[in-house]
Amino acid sequence: MIKKLLFILLFFIGLNAINAQVEYKIITSIESIVPNGLGRSRLISSDEERDFENYTTAQTEEDNNRNKSKRSDLRVKNYEETKLLNFYNIGGIRFQNIASNDVLVSSKINTMTEAGWELAFVTSAVESDSGTEDGQGIFITRYIFKRTK
Repeated sequence: MIKKLLFILLFFIGLNAINAQVEYKIITSIESIVPNGLGRSRLISSDEERDFENYTTAQTEEDNNRNKSKRSDLRVKNYEETKLLNFYNIGGIRFQNIASNDVLVSSKINTMTEAGWELAFVTSAVESDSGTEDGQGIFITRYIFKRTK
């Protein structure tokens, strides 16, 4: 009898795992590496959802019409914007600013984790200052979270 109950319990747990749906959420940090502290740094989190299929067209040899989605329909107007500090100030690289940003990003990650999200992937990229004529640059990191619905 105990074996039957255990089998039934394991069956329903397995069935629940098979039917579990996963959702993803992306949080993006953009940290300026523009000299003299002139850039803007933010942690961005969207509060809206979009279905990519509404803005996607398939290009084929027979039908190569361009995508006629309106950019204004793509724009998300409800999002969180957390101010971060720039990597540079007038004196050069500012390590205290980096530590401050780490505290804020960690706080966001902890808050997401408390809300049931799991940090699944982290990816980053840099577009850096390429010399005296450039003066541009960002360090971007995407934190991809997932949770079971």
